[in-house]
Amino acid sequence: MRTRYGVQCGFTYIGILFAVVIMGLVLTVAARVWTVTEQRERETQLLFVGDEFRRAIAAYYVSGHQYPLSLQLLLADDRSPVPKRYLRRMYADPMTGAADWTLIYATDGVGIMGVASRSKLAPLKRAGFTLADAAFQDTDCYCSWRFSYAPQAQRYFNKPVSVTPGQ
Repeated sequence: MRTRYGVQCGFTYIGILFAVVIMGLVLTVAARVWTVTEQRERETQLLFVGDEFRRAIAAYYVSGHQYPLSLQLLLADDRSPVPKRYLRRMYADPMTGAADWTLIYATDGVGIMGVASRSKLAPLKRAGFTLADAAFQDTDCYCSWRFSYAPQAQRYFNKPVSVTPGQ
């Protein structure tokens, strides 16, 4: 289309379309970064909450040499005259958003020795775990992250490591 000055119009429209496409691409990249950051945060929370469950089950086991029959017993253990609280509250699974943990039962079938997430998502964290969580390395889903307490393993983890010069 020609104007009265003899110059064609429409370049502004193409410029605006180009700007919209660039903004869309930038927003897509920002959304992906946000999603990865959010998943890393939930992973960190899962490691914390799972460790809290592991510690609570360990404390329950040490106080009576038996595993709890339900997770509710970790909130109020009434085996003694003064009820003990091993957990402040029932934590939700950070990956699913609900308290729908997979329960890990003791080898003899009596009591709960740990919990695991029900999430089938692939973890972002693949290495750099603590010694207690070393089995989480290179797992395919969060459901493989099993936070459990075994008295024999606790003795192994608490063993002092001796380092001799020259090794």
